[in-house]
Amino acid sequence: MKQSRNTIAKTKILTLLQESEVALSHPEIEEAIDIPVNRVTIYRILERLLQEGIIHRVVNTDGAMKYAICHNCTQEHRHDHIHFSCVQCKEVTCLEGVIPSFHLPKLYQVLDVNFTISGYCPNCQPS
Repeated sequence: MKQSRNTIAKTKILTLLQESEVALSHPEIEEAIDIPVNRVTIYRILERLLQEGIIHRVVNTDGAMKYAICHNCTQEHRHDHIHFSCVQCKEVTCLEGVIPSFHLPKLYQVLDVNFTISGYCPNCQPS
């Protein structure tokens, strides 16, 4: 049985995200994928992967949306780790070993957490 284009595109996008050490934006995915896929199809695939709990979305400090493969997700599928956004190369990295801490006033209920810290990554340290 022949795979549909969407399935091939989904597999390619998933592989791209799995092999990337940093979160990728839609344009970065579109540029890196080696088969013809239109923008809308990429958006739909990313949304499906989000709904399936395979990837998570990161809002960069400049407002750009990036996507990263899920690691160490709990059954609740929460992403309460820190994201590091480099101000020079613009790469966003998930810092799995760094656990953020916060305390909210009573009657506030957390649905989602997005911690993004900006600065210089190890490759872009100023001299």
